[in-house]
Amino acid sequence: MARIKHSQLPPLSEYFVAAMECIKKRGGSTTIEEMEEDVADKLRLSDAVRAIPHGDGRRSQFQYDLAWVRTYLKWGNALENSERGIWHITKKGRELSEAELRGLWARIVTEQREQRKQRAQKISGKEDDRSRQEQPPQEIDWKEKLLDVVLSLDSKAFERLCQRVLRESGFIKVEVTGRTNDGGIDGVGVLRVNLLSFHVLFQCKKWKSSVGAPVIRDFRGAMMGRADKGLVLTTGTFTADARKEATRDGAPAIDLIDGDSLCDLLKLTKIGVSVAFIEQIKIDEAALKSI
Repeated sequence: MARIKHSQLPPLSEYFVAAMECIKKRGGSTTIEEMEEDVADKLRLSDAVRAIPHGDGRRSQFQYDLAWVRTYLKWGNALENSERGIWHITKKGRELSEAELRGLWARIVTEQREQRKQRAQKISGKEDDRSRQEQPPQEIDWKEKLLDVVLSLDSKAFERLCQRVLRESGFIKVEVTGRTNDGGIDGVGVLRVNLLSFHVLFQCKKWKSSVGAPVIRDFRGAMMGRADKGLVLTTGTFTADARKEATRDGAPAIDLIDGDSLCDLLKLTKIGVSVAFIEQIKIDEAALKSI
């Protein structure tokens, strides 16, 4: 992994220790969003440092670094993740010392370098023999490609996509209003949860960049007295200030769905995303002999 270095961000070894400590404090499992908040607090990273962009700015360098950390911890059998994006610690992960965590990245890179040399010796003249650490983490790779497609949609198509996602996620009576001068409100829906129903106003933002706190404040002002809940969906990210504003004490909470979460929803609802499983055949010798 050729990491882009920023003097304000800590070395990756610090992320490994902080990430594992934070997961343990949450009882052994965490969402990506929870991990980002916890690690940023643990490492005392300011909102400005967390927002340093990576590449085209679709995600921050901090988020990109943490994605690599999760990948390496998974390769080291210290973490596992579910299809719903929940990361949990393994027995081996609980047993790793702080020193072992700090050296995990270097150890895996060294092992892969040796494996690459061995493959190169067996496959002479093959130039495209790259190790997996040179590729983006899998969770980033497919999401980047998916977001590229979503960003290529026109505004109306994106609104229809959000409408479909909400319907597949349990909303009824979902309507895209598209009115001008309506405080950024793009649509309305009703979320049915068992015997209860909630009137929800939503906003769709097809952005590469981050959504800031002013957008959340303006949206809250527009929805006051008109709905039980608010929801903002974006292909980009939300700044730390925006997330704080969304859950500010004394104000109606607004739920946020960023690009990563939107990709997870598209995968979960199978809208434009399919998952292929590789068949594994195992022979149960004991069962055969007991017949």
